[in-house]
Formats: sequence, structure tokens, C-alpha cells
Amino acid sequence: MAALHRQRWCIATALLVPLLTLAAPWFLAIDGVGPAWAVLWLLPWALEEGPLSGAFAGLALGLLMDGLHIGAVTEAPALLLLGWWWGRIGRRGLPISRTFNLALLAVIGSAALGASVLLQERVAGTLPPASSGWQILLTQALITGLLAPLISSLLLLRWRQIT
Repeated sequence: MAALHRQRWCIATALLVPLLTLAAPWFLAIDGVGPAWAVLWLLPWALEEGPLSGAFAGLALGLLMDGLHIGAVTEAPALLLLGWWWGRIGRRGLPISRTFNLALLAVIGSAALGASVLLQERVAGTLPPASSGWQILLTQALITGLLAPLISSLLLLRWRQIT
């Protein structure tokens, strides 16, 4: 395990995720849909820390994000699985260093998170019109993939310097 979980300011960066979600910067949105900030933070954390810490961080971040909205839909299971999966990728293979790889993992993660939310909304019966749910999912995945080389790679580089 890396030493990131021992650095308080590294853990405190997770608190920026709900703040950025609430702030919803208009210049980083397409038609009102912003990136999946949780994915952009969790990806470098899990790659650097490993599967156990990635899963725990995903669960904690999911519960933190669930506190922002009222309803039966939760992001925690999807973020837990993504943190575990990305942690295994970070431990098993060569270190992820190319921005295209980060962008691809972020797009997959954002799409999986969006699909999980859509599935839960369908089960709960609160699903928006069919086309708008998928449009939001695809738009969020696109924006997240475009921002991942900038945000996730900077976090990953900084956290690798620490460890």
C-alpha cells in the first residue's frame, strides 16, 4: 500500500469532490451536465493505493456523494467496484502513465457510474424520459474523459511523487 492514506491533505482532497459537484462550474459543463468528479478523484487514488484502499475510498466517497441528494439512488456500489477494479489494474500491470489510458478508464468509469444510477432509477420508478437519461450518461462520460488527462494525471503525478 502506498502512503497516501497517511497524508491528511491527500484525504482532504476528497472533500473537493462534493464541493465541485455542488459548485457545478458552468465552463466545464455541456448543456448543464458536468463531469463525474468522483471518478476523476477516485481513478488516480485507486491506481496509486491499490484495490483495498481504492474500494474503501470509493465506498466513502459514494456515501459522501449520496448525502448531496435525497432519494433511493446511490453511487456507493459503483464507486466501490470501480475503486477495487482500478486498484487491481494499478497493482497488476505496468504503471498507468499515458493520458489516453487515464481518459479511457475515466470514460469507462463514468459510463459505469451513470449506468448504475440509471438502472437504480428504473427499478425505483423515477427514471427520466428514455433519451434524456442516456444523453446525460454519454455527455458526462465525454466530459469526464476530456478532463481526466488534466485533472487525474496531475493528481496521479503528485501522489506518485509523495510515495
